[in-house]
Amino acid sequence: MGYGYEGWKPYVSVAERRRKAEQLVAKAIKAGKTLSPIIPYRGAIAKTFWGKAWCDNLERYSDYDNRLPRGRTYVRNGSVIDLQMTAGKIHAQVMGSSLYTIKIDVATCPAPQWRALSADCASSIDSMVELLQGRLSSAVMERICKPGTGLFPSPKDIQFGCNCLDWASMCKHVAAVLYGVGARLDQQPELLFTLRGVDPADLINNTGAKLSGAASAPASGKVLDHALLGDVFGIDIDTEPLAAPTAAPKRAGKQSAPERAKFPRHQLHRKRVRA
Repeated sequence: MGYGYEGWKPYVSVAERRRKAEQLVAKAIKAGKTLSPIIPYRGAIAKTFWGKAWCDNLERYSDYDNRLPRGRTYVRNGSVIDLQMTAGKIHAQVMGSSLYTIKIDVATCPAPQWRALSADCASSIDSMVELLQGRLSSAVMERICKPGTGLFPSPKDIQFGCNCLDWASMCKHVAAVLYGVGARLDQQPELLFTLRGVDPADLINNTGAKLSGAASAPASGKVLDHALLGDVFGIDIDTEPLAAPTAAPKRAGKQSAPERAKFPRHQLHRKRVRA
């Protein structure tokens, strides 16, 4: 392909870029390669809490405000044909006038920062589903998104590069990939934790895990209430005190036969069981 004015490659229309992107994806699939593209779409780049929070975090910093807009069109029209996220790494391919390779390093979350964040949030998040769906209180969301001490990286935590001719550190291809991360987090929010090198389980309320379900032994001398004991065994328990047996009086002038020991009437009466 020839180069245009001042060494720049000639402009390629959106339709042409999309056609080339589709061809490359089809070729890669045929060759047995695994690509993870950002599918073309319209409207907001991200729609869920995690995706929007990522994009909002990027746009918060003046370092990026002049470069990010150039990537929005690229990510919406399907130019990001591959985006892979691992611990501390983002690797992507973007179709422009040619196919470009983008590599982004994201610093893992410092251990003291993560411990502080976990301590502040763990008592308010009850399940992994609740966490990944972003069903969090406003206080927790603000804490997670807090610049500098939250989960999202600041500009100093991000280093990126692209093999295009743009001299700027953040070209439109890098910007497209960063927005692509926001779109990807809509479907796979757990990848944010993978990228920052932390375990999302640390944010979950562990109070319930401490309840083993095993009942502790009763204190010495403690017994079940009679009514509860009856319910357990299906019997009625007479709580009246047992009367002490008494000997029958002897008649004067006659020797009585040995007295038969008298016992109180049995105190337990079974409940009638219906068939």
